[in-house]
Amino acid sequence: MATRLIEDDPELALAHARAARQRAGRIAVVRETAGLIAYHAGEWAEALSELRTARRMSGGAGLLAVMADCERGLGRPERAIELGRSDEARQLTGDEATELRIVVAGARMDLGQYDQAVVTLQTSELDPARIGPSSARLFYAYAEALLAADRSDEALTWFLHAASADIEGDTDAEERADELAAAARGEVNLSTESGTSATEYDDLADDDLADGEPTDDEVAGDNAPEHVDPEHRDLDNKPAEDKHVGGKVADHKATDDENGPIE
Repeated sequence: MATRLIEDDPELALAHARAARQRAGRIAVVRETAGLIAYHAGEWAEALSELRTARRMSGGAGLLAVMADCERGLGRPERAIELGRSDEARQLTGDEATELRIVVAGARMDLGQYDQAVVTLQTSELDPARIGPSSARLFYAYAEALLAADRSDEALTWFLHAASADIEGDTDAEERADELAAAARGEVNLSTESGTSATEYDDLADDDLADGEPTDDEVAGDNAPEHVDPEHRDLDNKPAEDKHVGGKVADHKATDDENGPIE
């Protein structure tokens, strides 16, 4: 019942999930579902606590992207980056690895580290020939990072790649590309945040892979400032529809594709 209500009524879905947790709180899938529903409802601290509990019960490295996005929602981008540098992150492949990269790049942008966000997203998956939701989201996030780093010509190219890859129409990449093209022709004033100089772009350290993940006590004890409206997270790399940071983190299954470490 709860999962069927997520899109239409996330608050009611959360009430059902909480009731299920009270009845069957020792079942990992119940805690995981409760965490995901809390995430969609914008209850970041509750979502993080439930997902961490589910991982302790069942093991594995899944849902790291959702957990990292919760840290962003709680105003703790540094912790999102730490999750991207964890040993568990190295185990991810395919879409799950891509989603985590998008969240970590968003966390970098939260901190004003636009060039490092660009580096974070540069992987073998960043191939314009690829299509599908995961590729569209990756290309879109890359375009956003380039735009924030004041590399608008490249950003336009990647918004166009994102539009081509977005066969399901999940993003507004085509509209963003039109907006940038119009700005280049001087038809509109496009205001963007200016990043650090791109001249040192190639010298950035790949420092997003290291140990570290906050404990449950830290999660429970933090009086983190309430995050901005959960709808702010788009692939615009604002904290959430990066659906890790495009609505919510996409619910993808890992594939057999190999991904490099999160930069």
